Amino acid sequence: MQPSDIDVAELTGPERSLEPAVRLVWILRAAVSALVLGTVVGAVAAVFDLPLWAGPAVFALLFVLGAGRAHLRYESWSYRVRTDSLFLDRGVLTQVRTVVPYVRIQHVDASRGPVERAFGLATVVVYTAGSRGADVTIPGLTPERADDLQERLKRLAIAAEGEDAV
Repeated sequence: MQPSDIDVAELTGPERSLEPAVRLVWILRAAVSALVLGTVVGAVAAVFDLPLWAGPAVFALLFVLGAGRAHLRYESWSYRVRTDSLFLDRGVLTQVRTVVPYVRIQHVDASRGPVERAFGLATVVVYTAGSRGADVTIPGLTPERADDLQERLKRLAIAAEGEDAV
């Protein structure tokens, strides 16, 4: 595939959000964390003769906070494939906007862990050149959307390499 053969405008699109099922994954993770910490607090309360309601109270508080954060995180997440770069907008307390120029893309992975497979989701990871830890992750996509995004980013990176070549 030659860079000049790629129609960049055809590969771009509107702002997209994540699949709603990703909220359930994030809520499940919050529940597991709350359960572990609630159990630890409950065990400490039993050993030191503290009120036994401390464990369940910690679980309930952390679960409600985690579920709320999962909802807000979902609502704040979006991405857009633009003509010159991939744009990501996310963040609950701190809003983070990331622009990844296609010319900086090294490679793109689409992955599905066991929990993601159970919920019919996938994650795309975009690895960039330049600095350590400069990869960008887009969670909560359907496997089809993840594969499509991976292919589009690959083609856009090839087109950008052709434009940037000396």
